[in-house]
Amino acid sequence: MSLTVAIIGRPNVGKSTLFNRLVGKKLALVDDTPGVTRDWRAAPARLAGIDLTVIDTAGLEEAFDDSLEARMRKQTERAIEEADVALLLIDARAGVTPLDHHFAAWLRKGNTPIILLANKCEGRAGAPGLYEAFELGLGEPVPISAEHGEGLAELVEALLPYAPPEEVEPEDDDGAAGGTADGKPEPVRAIQLAIVGRPNVGKSTLLNSLVGEDRVLTGPEAGMTRDAISVEWTYKDRPIRLVDTAGIRRRARVDDKLEKLAVADALRVIRLAQVVVLVVDADAILDHQDLTIARMVLDEGRALVIAVNKWDIVTDRAGTLKQIDDKLQAQLAQVRGIPVVTMSALRKQKLDGLLDAVFNIYEVWNRRVSTADLNRWLAGMTEAHPPPAVEGRRIKIRYMTQVKARPPTFALWVSKPLDLPETYIRYMVNGLRDALDLPGVPIRMLTRKGKNPYAED
Repeated sequence: MSLTVAIIGRPNVGKSTLFNRLVGKKLALVDDTPGVTRDWRAAPARLAGIDLTVIDTAGLEEAFDDSLEARMRKQTERAIEEADVALLLIDARAGVTPLDHHFAAWLRKGNTPIILLANKCEGRAGAPGLYEAFELGLGEPVPISAEHGEGLAELVEALLPYAPPEEVEPEDDDGAAGGTADGKPEPVRAIQLAIVGRPNVGKSTLLNSLVGEDRVLTGPEAGMTRDAISVEWTYKDRPIRLVDTAGIRRRARVDDKLEKLAVADALRVIRLAQVVVLVVDADAILDHQDLTIARMVLDEGRALVIAVNKWDIVTDRAGTLKQIDDKLQAQLAQVRGIPVVTMSALRKQKLDGLLDAVFNIYEVWNRRVSTADLNRWLAGMTEAHPPPAVEGRRIKIRYMTQVKARPPTFALWVSKPLDLPETYIRYMVNGLRDALDLPGVPIRMLTRKGKNPYAED
């Protein structure tokens, strides 16, 4: 069991810096601008033997209307309710502010235990604020420096009373620790599923509709999501890690520093994903930026599903589907068979069809083909259309094997690999896709020089 810890406080006191410090990775965006974090995010950590689930939250604001700040505050309230203990962070260099007093009084009324942390206590500048923190009535403050990693030993000491008891591994008949000796199957690994697209196409709404709760902020404001938010979820007994990302605009239009950081985070998520759902707006389907994102996903070797959102408002559905097919044929011809799913995230329509498409493309992306089947196929392809001749001598393809999956990657042993034309490699890829049922995923074809490495001398 892990101890769930929520980091809370007013804007710009260093919550995301502390989050990154505890989890050991730069997962949360950090900037001097207040209000960078908007959705709460969780990640595992281990601190001095204590297993933690650390939650980074948006800055607490005194807002109770329908504004973005009020919606951020509600998200933080939910995170506090889920936590075993909350870390209230103040800026010791700025001193205790009226907003700190307000939220300390509010937190004292709740049921979640509170540990008060005075951040930015490196050097002497934070000493006055550290002593002022006693005024909040939350006990002795723990001096830390999230940026420099100071005070973590004192934080561990404060967390120990709330840590769950250590679990003792059962022993088998030989006295060894039990791993899988009890006969239980190995746990199924979660599918890494990223949701990407242009701003304001419904990515966050889709995530909320899939998990059945308002897990991330939604609203009419474009560019609301900044951090990539990961959510663990299960569908039909299949574990999925859903990741909502910031909207990706054309590079020429991105000039704000925070937006650049958010887009860079979204690109990082694409590189780490296994399946990527590209959400497009039914009013502007597969425009230039949509196609740019799709190419980016395919170039990274990820499996791609295109989700056409807001399908409930489309009148000419047959014409729209033909328009999509024409654009895919013209712009993404190198990867034929990309699945396209129509849906409505807001109305929760056809979401099962989207997830079925995700599972299907994931299986294709993981598919392996036996070497014997590949070489039988290779013989037929080269007989039907032999490789071209170079300087009067025909190029010979001697052997073929699959070197990896995810995405399917194949190696050809060729007499003159540098002279094999790109058009012939495309001929091979397209034939492989059709003959071995590999639609919609990128296929990589590598050329190697030399004879069949598996042939006997």
